[in-house]
Amino acid sequence: MRLTSTASPRASADGIAGWAAGLVDTLGGPGAGLVVALENLFPPLPSEVILPLTGFAAGQGVLTLVSALFWTTLGSTVGAVALYWIGRAFGRERMHALWARLPLVKPSDLERTEAWFARHGTKAVFFGRMVPVFRSLVSVPAGLVCMPVPVFLALTALGSLIWNSALVLAGYWLGDRWGVVEKYVGVLSKAVLVLVVLALAAYAVLRARGHGRPGRRSS
Repeated sequence: MRLTSTASPRASADGIAGWAAGLVDTLGGPGAGLVVALENLFPPLPSEVILPLTGFAAGQGVLTLVSALFWTTLGSTVGAVALYWIGRAFGRERMHALWARLPLVKPSDLERTEAWFARHGTKAVFFGRMVPVFRSLVSVPAGLVCMPVPVFLALTALGSLIWNSALVLAGYWLGDRWGVVEKYVGVLSKAVLVLVVLALAAYAVLRARGHGRPGRRSS
């Protein structure tokens, strides 16, 4: 049974969430789509707040549930496409030039990464849309390696639809307790971020040790 409430979405939120709720109250579905598109470009706008809040708004009749899912998925896709084109405009040559200036890395590392993305990029884009933190980041390498636009669009839209549906429906069914979703997804986001930081730190240590070893003398 869906939890009902007489509170308005705007009255139940403050800060960034209140600003997002105001746009949804004023513009309906397009407002939700705009907020989600901005969330892709500016991670401080967290989807674990925006999407359940949009679901709550749908439960209060501000917009329909179908409209909430359509516009949030469209917004996710538009935001991801913008990042894709940023990566594509930056280009492989500039990326390699920047990479060459970084400490503790070699050109071969980037080449192996590109090869991995060429083999597994479709899975990375699809599942990346459902992983906090990586939802936005995964679009940039897709642009760098020039993944075909129709493939990128299809994978991004489908992955976004699954993620958005889960959080929007949670907010719809929880009513004014939509903030519970933020709590649990926020924990997941922090766990993913910690794992990434640890992986990068371990990589840096291994690279430093590798550079510290004496090389073979050439004959």
